[in-house]
Amino acid sequence: QVQLLESGGGLVQAGGSLRLSCAASGRTLSTYATAWFRQAPGKEREFVAGMSWTGRNTVYADSVKGRFTISRDIGKETVYLQMSSLKSEDTAVYYCVAKLYGSAHEARYDHWGQGTQVTVSS
Repeated sequence: QVQLLESGGGLVQAGGSLRLSCAASGRTLSTYATAWFRQAPGKEREFVAGMSWTGRNTVYADSVKGRFTISRDIGKETVYLQMSSLKSEDTAVYYCVAKLYGSAHEARYDHWGQGTQVTVSS
């Protein structure tokens, strides 16, 4: 099965940009749908962006549409989340997830990373 490891989180000012990376090991990403979730303090975990296993379809939460972009590099076995025009409400722990042969937005994902903290200061 695939293992996921996020990186790239940190502290950024409002309006700034940040790119999260999710390195996969154990299995090739080319057969996995991937997505990013986030969880802010005191809030439920929410879907942010997802990509189908073919890479042809992407879905975004309304709150990040136009500001965040999910992408992947199969050669590097890495999924990215490019975040721009960051707002204080984007502050959360961001998780990379995967599902074998999944669509761009699944109800359930089988594999989760440990998360990376993103803090946006206003």
